[in-house]
Amino acid sequence: MKPSPTPVAPRALPLALTLGEPAGVGGELALKAWLKRDEGVPAFFVIDDPGRLKQLSAKIGLDVPVHPIDAPEEAVAVYPGALPVLAQALAAAATPGRPDPANAGAVLAAIDRAVALAQAGRVAAVVTNPIHKATLDKAGFHYPGHTEYLAELAKLQTRPVMMLACTSLRVVPVTGHLPLRQAVATLNQEAIVACAEIVAMALTTDFGIAEPVFAVAALNPHAGENGLLGHEESEIIAPAVAELRRRGLRITGPAPADTLFHARARAGVDAVICMYHDQALIPLKTIDFDHGVNITLGLPFIRTSPGHGTALDIAGTGRARADSLVAALTTARQMAERRHAAEAQAGFA
Repeated sequence: MKPSPTPVAPRALPLALTLGEPAGVGGELALKAWLKRDEGVPAFFVIDDPGRLKQLSAKIGLDVPVHPIDAPEEAVAVYPGALPVLAQALAAAATPGRPDPANAGAVLAAIDRAVALAQAGRVAAVVTNPIHKATLDKAGFHYPGHTEYLAELAKLQTRPVMMLACTSLRVVPVTGHLPLRQAVATLNQEAIVACAEIVAMALTTDFGIAEPVFAVAALNPHAGENGLLGHEESEIIAPAVAELRRRGLRITGPAPADTLFHARARAGVDAVICMYHDQALIPLKTIDFDHGVNITLGLPFIRTSPGHGTALDIAGTGRARADSLVAALTTARQMAERRHAAEAQAGFA
């Protein structure tokens, strides 16, 4: 992993929060997260339209003063008394629940600006509000999601890894935003090994776990039932697990996914490597939907996001819960500090 360019301790830097889909709940989440600043929510600023946030705050009855800033360096001083906002103009007025492709440029510009600030060492981490992929696709954005787009911006030579985390579970799908048929067809030993090694490095550097313990989920029911229900376990997954053990990882599996996620099974496991998207996300969102955090591993900067979507059905109503965004902001700060400490110890910072 490329060392972070951040030259100062991340506690002195704010977090950059992107606007996400302006017709969704991102703005409401940002306002509500700021209201929890006295409960330990770290200093952040939003890349958004200040006027939009002022109107939204009044509409849903939140007492949040909005303060435009010209640069990230102003955010920490502003944060105790007002929500700092780095202005990002929208092409069209945002109507809650009705995404407009005309605003796709602003949505992507906010992401681009946050990443550029992270790469320049001017923010501690990037936190992204949820985007509406179908609307962006209509505007010509052909990435499956944030993860793949961030990898492009970072010019990664390897595939980034998506982790979903809550207090009691961390899960990682080897294959990401793909149709299930395609995910199974592309699964291979090399991808499993590469994924697990990226997760192992992140758990050590960004989570402070010296010797992480992994479990690996099988693909087929009953882990293939000795070939009766599939051969991927014996031909792909088990050899990958064996190779990872040879490389020094503490890892078990492949284990049947239907018995892998209850409390006793996951006790003592730092992360579960899963074979496809829903196999990983369903158990985590079932266990702790409101506090799940989406984390992109393998980037040269920290990126987290709420573990849910744009919630268009409740946008503009004041009903959205900010728990997951609060968790994403808190996790980003913790990861940034741990990475800084690890790099300082290694002589990079």
